[in-house]
Amino acid sequence: MPLTDAPLDDLAGYRPESEAPPDFDAFWDRTLAEARACGGAVKTERVTDRHHLRTVEVDDVRFPGWNGEPVAAWLLRPRDAEGPLPVVVSYQGYSGGRALPTDHLFWSAAGYAHLVVDTRGQGHDTPDPDPGFGTQWAEGFMTRGVESPEHYYYRRLMTDCVRAVDALSELSDVDASRVVVAGGSQGGGLALAVAGLLKDRVAAVLSDVPFLCHYRRAAEISGEGPYLELAKYLRWHSRHRVEPTFATLAYFDGVHFAQRATAPALFSVGLMDPICPPSTVYAAFNHYAGEDRTMTVWPFADHGGGHGSNQAAQLAWLRDRAL
Repeated sequence: MPLTDAPLDDLAGYRPESEAPPDFDAFWDRTLAEARACGGAVKTERVTDRHHLRTVEVDDVRFPGWNGEPVAAWLLRPRDAEGPLPVVVSYQGYSGGRALPTDHLFWSAAGYAHLVVDTRGQGHDTPDPDPGFGTQWAEGFMTRGVESPEHYYYRRLMTDCVRAVDALSELSDVDASRVVVAGGSQGGGLALAVAGLLKDRVAAVLSDVPFLCHYRRAAEISGEGPYLELAKYLRWHSRHRVEPTFATLAYFDGVHFAQRATAPALFSVGLMDPICPPSTVYAAFNHYAGEDRTMTVWPFADHGGGHGSNQAAQLAWLRDRAL
């Protein structure tokens, strides 16, 4: 597989002009205020025995998300650890959900509490009752409700992700002052969104090969993956929907969230990634507002990035920051 974008020297300095809509902050302040006003309690159930685990405790969690609707999560903690523990809140890749707790043992094995957030409509345990305003979209989730920021799918999902951090204050043995938001691909883009929206409540960001960044370039050059849904939609509606579509997407662009995020951040990029082109990752990285930002480069990697090697890099990076 060849390099899918530009040479590394060009990517390292790639910082395209990208201005958020004038009402970007007001839009998100209103969105989150409306979600929080819906109220709702966080519910937990201890389910460790169902999964035959001996060194990890597992709770099945339901917390209120968009419109107060319940969102599923797993809370994993090392058994008998002295709390409260720093907590990793992880978001999932495109078309994936929280799956099984046995799929997520890494962070608890490293001594962290771990909240694994399901993805509405994509995971099996969190439905999306509102499929989005409008009737014409490509398959998948990228263009659902894209006719308006108010009705776009990612408004609901990103609100869920923020509310996951809100829920930490009601969970036991978790230190809500030491929150690491994390994810790869779609999860990496969602971690950036939360870091930008909750910048005073996030201690660190782990954003691997992030999706949902620099939409126009991504739609123009991606060779595989969900951005092709966007290109397909715009091909159908090229006469009148191109600029309105990108106007909607500007409210959900990881570049604009990065411009507001200040927590220490560790990014990763695969230079042979055909799904999230490296330039879209660097656009977010080079606009990131926090001074402590690091990029891990995997030169011959595709969308898998560094795979297991990246986890070791994340642990070392967090320990250097006393997290």
